[in-house]
Amino acid sequence: MKKGLNLKKLAASAVLTALGVALSPLSIPVGPTRVYPWQHMINGVGGVMLGPWYAALTATLIGLIRNGLGTGTIFAFPGGIPGALVVGFAHRYLLRKDYAALTEPIGTGLGGVLSGLAVAPAALQAGVIKAAMPLQLFVGAFLASSIPGSVIGYLALVALRRTKILEQFAEEIGGGFT
Repeated sequence: MKKGLNLKKLAASAVLTALGVALSPLSIPVGPTRVYPWQHMINGVGGVMLGPWYAALTATLIGLIRNGLGTGTIFAFPGGIPGALVVGFAHRYLLRKDYAALTEPIGTGLGGVLSGLAVAPAALQAGVIKAAMPLQLFVGAFLASSIPGSVIGYLALVALRRTKILEQFAEEIGGGFT
């Protein structure tokens, strides 16, 4: 297994980041969060295509840019990054199939718990948000976003596989995820 920076994976991460930013106006405010299924779609695709670290990098970059543009919230980080990691690790070590994208809500659910227990109280105290919501609503909002997003991500992977794009990409980067 080769280590180090992979420019082709980095370029694919940049494309997925751009897609995530371009779709960022398509979110629904729920309390201090934004239901944004496209992040979870990208986590599913990125986790399978790129692995956990590049998928997490993609989620981080999308969160940073969306926050900078005012289309995201502080909850983009605990809502996006864990889902990308779970998909990447599930694909790498457990499932080795495209349906690993459907594990994304596990990480996002954990991010919802983290948001309700740690991020929201800190953000409220710092004045970043005006009001928090109960833990169950955080988890519910995150799952309402991640479940449809992971299904869309899985369907995108199926479409990419049918067009042979995934196989071509795997060949270009030296295999590893087909």
